[in-house]
Amino acid sequence: MTSVQSSDLPEVTEITAVALRARRAAVELGLLTRAAKDTALLAMADALQARTREVLAANAEDVARGRAAGLSEAMLDRLSLSTDRVMAMADGLRQVAGLPDPVGEVVRGSTLANGLELRQVRVPIGVVGIIYEARPNVTVDAAGLAVKSGNAVLLRGSASARASNTCLIDILTAAGSAAGLPPDAVQRVPGDDHDAVKHLLRSRGLVDVVIPRGGAGLIRSVVEEATVPVIETGVGNCHVYVDAGADLDAALAITLNAKTQRPSVCNAAETLLVHADAAAEFLPLALPALRSAGVTLHGDVTVAGYDDAVIAATEEDWAREYLSLDLAVAVVPSLSAAVSHIRRWGSGHTEAIVTASQHSARRFAAEVDAAAVMVNCSTRFTDGEQLGFGAEIGISTQKLHARGPMGLTELTSTKFLVTGDGQIRS
Repeated sequence: MTSVQSSDLPEVTEITAVALRARRAAVELGLLTRAAKDTALLAMADALQARTREVLAANAEDVARGRAAGLSEAMLDRLSLSTDRVMAMADGLRQVAGLPDPVGEVVRGSTLANGLELRQVRVPIGVVGIIYEARPNVTVDAAGLAVKSGNAVLLRGSASARASNTCLIDILTAAGSAAGLPPDAVQRVPGDDHDAVKHLLRSRGLVDVVIPRGGAGLIRSVVEEATVPVIETGVGNCHVYVDAGADLDAALAITLNAKTQRPSVCNAAETLLVHADAAAEFLPLALPALRSAGVTLHGDVTVAGYDDAVIAATEEDWAREYLSLDLAVAVVPSLSAAVSHIRRWGSGHTEAIVTASQHSARRFAAEVDAAAVMVNCSTRFTDGEQLGFGAEIGISTQKLHARGPMGLTELTSTKFLVTGDGQIRS
């Protein structure tokens, strides 16, 4: 955790006071045993489950306010909670409690020629700020992962989820404190205007890293304004590519799942690419099935020839993260053309190939530049819980420190421990 010099401190604000409390809490958290952290996480999960009605009542206020304000159906879906979703959040905390503690893990170690014993070990980052839009489940996921990895967390959700997030943080804080956590381990960043976010982003020396989770506008704003280091979680313009000779039944099932299982999330497919040699068989199956599932199709000239309901696709369609039941569809002449399309329009999140060829699978995996590449499975599996992380902070699309679903390990740094018996450097 970075030491704080008086000259590094930002102007004293309410945000500064919150960050200072988090910094003190981080010192205590970093010293807790796994047993102590797991006990707190289980208590938080039980409290969340026991107070589900309170959470749903608060969430209903947010949803009603959002609907009145004209939020899109995709945003309302992200905002909405149900009993099942609250239970899933509680189960996520329990899963995190069951995971190995990354703190103290030896990454590498050796004895040098001069007798010095060298170990590189995992340590908490310190104070982590999370700025996110709409989805209240992020509040619980972020709190759980931060506690388990020994970090204090400052949570800044969107104003659209204010009641939900306030209720969730109150529940988690009360349960965690009663179980032995520092009372300031999990805090909501006060204020709902941009100035509050700006002060958080410029709290260098108090906040060790900020992680934005939301749309392209939010992420761009955070990156451009922050003096605190940022880990970017990117938008998801994800593709499914159906190769020549692919199993068409599998390709159809994967396409439908990737697009329709939950279209409002970042790992949903936004573009379908079909090899020209597969188009004549696959498109007459896929296009009606997608339309029957409520999907609006935006296609190129070739695709439009198979279905009169296809809307002519524009460059905006290829670039767009719809987060809705819309799908761009194109026929490509080769795997190389599919890769070129993805390199031009993809966001580096998740890309999938459906193929019967190991050679094609290897080429696609090697040539596509993305945080996750799926071979013969849905893009929807790019998810911390699905990949066994218990939960996730977000999907990082950058290439430094963390890439892909960010779980416990990605919320740690390392330090070197060097032990000698009197050695001096000559």
